[in-house]
Amino acid sequence: MTTKGTPGRMVRIEDDVWKDYGQLCEEKGIARAADIRMYVVRQVTAWRKEQTRQGAIQRRLDKLNASDD
Repeated sequence: MTTKGTPGRMVRIEDDVWKDYGQLCEEKGIARAADIRMYVVRQVTAWRKEQTRQGAIQRRLDKLNASDD
């Protein structure tokens, strides 16, 4: 059970990588879970921004193609 009400997720990570990642996060002063969440949020935010940009480009192309008819 999580403390923030968000569902827990399961990922498979090799023991040695998980151990070293724990050390890395400790040196950064952040919990592994928080670091993973921040990474995922950054990736999704960038993806959503690109999706929006691509949608805007497509709308402009559609408008240009419609005016050619």
